[in-house]
Amino acid sequence: MMGFILYLIIGGIIGWLAGLILGKDVPGGIIGNIIAGIIGAWLGGLIFGDFGPIVADIAIIPALIGAIILILIVSFVMKSMRKK
Repeated sequence: MMGFILYLIIGGIIGWLAGLILGKDVPGGIIGNIIAGIIGAWLGGLIFGDFGPIVADIAIIPALIGAIILILIVSFVMKSMRKK
């Protein structure tokens, strides 16, 4: 149970950091940050593998890069949907 909570916290921090780096707010607030961080960790792990520091079974550097990619994609899609 404690591992799952730590996983959510690390996911939220990664999503929040990715939003700060890009200067964009992640839609959904805290929940959006957690989702972006966890999906970003999965995406980054697929693309870059596991390297760098690992906390709560999340490789921090690939997770952060994956979350940045995810937020860029989501913001691009949302921006294009608003134009229609």
